[in-house]
Amino acid sequence: MSNTFHTEIMNDLLKLAVESGASDVVVKSNKPGYLRLSGRLRPVEMDPILHEHADAWVSEYVPEVYRSNWERDGQCDFAYSAADIGRFRVNGFHQRGTVSIVFRHIKNRPPTFDELNVDAEVLTKLAQAKDGILLVCGATGSGKSSTMAAMLNWINQNSDKHIISIEDPIEYTFSDEKSVFQQREIGIDVPNFEMAIRSVLRQNPDIIMIGEMRDKETFETAIMAAETGHLVLSTMHAATVAQSLTRLFEFFPPEQLTQARRQIAGSLRGFICQKLIPAMEGGGRFAALEILNADATVRNLILEGQNDKIQQLLETSSDSLSRSFNRDLYRLIKDGKISKTDGLRFSPNPQALEMNLKGIFFKTS
Repeated sequence: MSNTFHTEIMNDLLKLAVESGASDVVVKSNKPGYLRLSGRLRPVEMDPILHEHADAWVSEYVPEVYRSNWERDGQCDFAYSAADIGRFRVNGFHQRGTVSIVFRHIKNRPPTFDELNVDAEVLTKLAQAKDGILLVCGATGSGKSSTMAAMLNWINQNSDKHIISIEDPIEYTFSDEKSVFQQREIGIDVPNFEMAIRSVLRQNPDIIMIGEMRDKETFETAIMAAETGHLVLSTMHAATVAQSLTRLFEFFPPEQLTQARRQIAGSLRGFICQKLIPAMEGGGRFAALEILNADATVRNLILEGQNDKIQQLLETSSDSLSRSFNRDLYRLIKDGKISKTDGLRFSPNPQALEMNLKGIFFKTS
């Protein structure tokens, strides 16, 4: 058997994934491959991928800079490109003494708002902020990176900005149009995330894109950048606006909460939280968005520590930029894009959505 057999197996599987429109590929040693199609995991009709082939693949393609992580920690993240197939974000890890691999297909060309079926008018208004922190939130696989890439793509086509991204790994690649992009990949262009964060303000950016808001140091750098006139875009793992705001305060110890409220109120420009809902017809999924525009009312609530009132504000606000998940799910159901059943299933408050669908709403403030 050829010593490149492991490469042939993986490339055939990845090619099938791209041709099928799968977002992810899951490889578990001694099992067939699995494709995630429209959010659902489907097995591939193929022979099981043996542990030795999965192990050989990771050992061959893990970049040298991450090899010690793989050998020491039994897990690693890196990017993989296959000629004529595509580019993938890879996570290799051990489970029960065998190797598993998850591939996320990375589309080189950033998407447009139309391709994502999201509200372009609202997102472009948020993207025009001169400074501050704008966070795109959601669970893994909810399309956060795609929405952020679409916003950056719009900025690139409409504004002359110097944009520096810090990613692990780079997901979408941008060609300079009106803006100039500098895309830094951790482990390739800079040794680690901490060094990239510390140096970014010396690189004369207008906009800083951080792949993920992962810790206190990252958020403090984002605040510093926002306070000195930069716009910071990043993602965060949180399901709703309320959870996102809670996550930000968790970066700070209790004795710093008063200062944190002041800094967050001053620098936050908004949250975009999203979920992907199965389409009513033809497969695919639509993004339902919960959006908080951090206007003066929101900033005052944060400053006064009244975070619990923000959800009610989302339901009742007349601000054209802010909306709750239920308001967007209502729109998608009424437009015939998703079913009522799925709308209620994905709603954080299905009883309230049921009332909305019967024509009963909170009074608008």
